[in-house]
Amino acid sequence: MKLDDRIKKASTLPAFPELLGIELLEITAERVVGQMLVTDKLANRNGVLHGGALISLADTLGGTGAVMNLPPGKTTTTIESKTNFLRAIPLGQTATGTAVCLHPGRTTSLWQTTISRPDGKAAAIVLQTQLVIDWRAEG
Repeated sequence: MKLDDRIKKASTLPAFPELLGIELLEITAERVVGQMLVTDKLANRNGVLHGGALISLADTLGGTGAVMNLPPGKTTTTIESKTNFLRAIPLGQTATGTAVCLHPGRTTSLWQTTISRPDGKAAAIVLQTQLVIDWRAEG
């Protein structure tokens, strides 16, 4: 797959990340940066970004990076994800995620995503493994 085709495929987000308001800011084979605004619909009872929404941001960025490294005819899926929550991101602030490829393997890739607050402090660190697969939808 040509680089332009990979960028087009990677930058076209599925409906779920779009529903969360995730925006991609930078996409390369080694690094993906994106953000989302913490709205009341993405907050938990304490008025901060819900952990599930934060993990979705990280998964979107790592998965997007994995797409950038796919061979022709392949796709990817997350097979493992671990999150360390460090700080809250309050309502009205923007969560920014930076995913970097730690291992661009032939059958798996390993991505580390740091989710930061506007003050530059890390709110979470997510480590995920992406599997390279042949996708055949089962009916």
